[in-house]
Amino acid sequence: MSPVFPTVREVLALGPVRHGAPRLVAGDAGLDRPVRWVHVTEVPDIAPLLSGGELVLTTGIGLPADDAGLRAFIGDLADVGVSGLVVELGRRYASAVPRVMAAAAQRRGLPLVELRRATPFVRITEAVHALIVDAQLTELRATEEIHQRFTELSVEGAGPGEVVRQAAELSGCPVVLENLSRQVLAYDPAGESAELLLDCWEQHSRRIRPAGRTAYDADNGWLVTTVGARGQDWGRLLLRWPGEGDLAADRRGFEPGEEGGAPVGVAAPPMAPPTRLTILVERAASTLALGRLIRRDAEGLERQIHRTLLTALLDHSLPVDEVSLRARALGVVLERRHLVGVMVRHRGDDPTGEGGPLAEPGHPAEAGAAGPQAGPARLRDLAEAVGQALREAKLTGLTSAVDDQAVGVLLALPEPAAEERALAAFATALRRTRPDAPARSNGAPPQGGAVLVAAGSGVAGLREARRSLIEARQIADAARRDRRDLPVFRLPHVGLAGLLHLLRDEPRLQTFVERELGALLAYDAQHPREQLLGTLRAYLEQGRNKSAAAGAAHLSRPAFYERLARIRRVLDVDLDSVEACLSLHVALLALDAIRTP
Repeated sequence: MSPVFPTVREVLALGPVRHGAPRLVAGDAGLDRPVRWVHVTEVPDIAPLLSGGELVLTTGIGLPADDAGLRAFIGDLADVGVSGLVVELGRRYASAVPRVMAAAAQRRGLPLVELRRATPFVRITEAVHALIVDAQLTELRATEEIHQRFTELSVEGAGPGEVVRQAAELSGCPVVLENLSRQVLAYDPAGESAELLLDCWEQHSRRIRPAGRTAYDADNGWLVTTVGARGQDWGRLLLRWPGEGDLAADRRGFEPGEEGGAPVGVAAPPMAPPTRLTILVERAASTLALGRLIRRDAEGLERQIHRTLLTALLDHSLPVDEVSLRARALGVVLERRHLVGVMVRHRGDDPTGEGGPLAEPGHPAEAGAAGPQAGPARLRDLAEAVGQALREAKLTGLTSAVDDQAVGVLLALPEPAAEERALAAFATALRRTRPDAPARSNGAPPQGGAVLVAAGSGVAGLREARRSLIEARQIADAARRDRRDLPVFRLPHVGLAGLLHLLRDEPRLQTFVERELGALLAYDAQHPREQLLGTLRAYLEQGRNKSAAAGAAHLSRPAFYERLARIRRVLDVDLDSVEACLSLHVALLALDAIRTP
């Protein structure tokens, strides 16, 4: 991070400088340049001794007398990168600096300031250097607090909501965490109106385009950093910084004032956020990324080992041979077996963003009617029921809760032919033992298929088991609102829309949607009356029949054709290409899945 330095504008607001009745005569565009140091000189060839960022003070007694020499003096200072030039009147120049000097400074954008009253340069130097030291000390203390606060959050395994709240508290600014599809995962308005903050968020977010992984979008007033871990980005953290700080009241320009030389304030342009806020959003983003990798559990030792092995298969944290060896020690033989990943969950439960290695951000944790303890209790009961069903069906495998909503099973079968029979037996046994509803008052067992079973494709070896487990989890997610009471859900049951729905939190799918439709969504955000996305949807849903699509969109054919042409230009795509339209149609279905709660 760059050091903290005051700007020329802030230096001109200091008391010792004000005492000299300053007047800006040229270079107002450079008033927000940082001042790294103050240098006093009375010689014209000082530029080789400077390194840039200095505010040069002079009485002008040693400056060249000719116009060419003055132009060269200003040019040399600008070339070396000084922040500004302050000339005290009275010794060399009686009432104003030469016009040629002011013109040269204006051309180079170098702030040139006259001091119309004699002022000891040492007081200006002391004031500026004290401002630099104080600002850096304040920044250092703030940075230390930021690191300490977010280190504590990381150790505690704080959720996204708490991390965002702390970021807003430390900065005093609204903070928003969003996924790659511009959906809000967590936010804190920092005392402002949450409704105004989130109004039309997706359209507003698409206009925020910082130039870098962590950067400030001055046009929209947001400091943005990318959130991700292990090379997989899954969101953005945004902090609203309107370009005003604690010193905003003192950030003034200077023009000729009343008698006595008092400066007249003019509005200052927006300034970039201080370094501490950049550090803050990056530390908050790191904490959010790390939080997804930290999980705590309080299961028994055997169940912990089951979960460890299932997790190792999912995140490659252990070699496959070691997983096989440790599973055999538990009595579960995985070598030379037909393996099937299975997920069991309650219907209608929303997937959680903080539930485990399979979870993705953006979904609230379960909060049942019975209170915050009901979710963990139901999950424990479900895990016990799954274990009992495996024993009753005389099946072997690894089984454990894999997040806050689902229990995973890796079935180990002797041969592929046994797959359907084993899944049916397991589902039947689970229905007899499921804990999905309270018993009725007469003691009869609960009714209804409130527990669903989803199975992935069978695989021939342990190295492919991860694919089967993830597929099962995704099928369970997609089928949780399916009204059919199927014994076991498989991939053909969910279809393309279901497949996209279950993949809606996958960053790669969101990236695909952004790649295919991002330019069009951004265009619609800036031209809300046109809504070209609806035109594209009508065109694709009508099988690329332009006449039918125009009717479906309630547009005349010329108007519809003109919009199609605009879509071609915005997306740079051939809408007569079957392959291109197929890709766009899939992206539209994926966008619908992402936007569907």
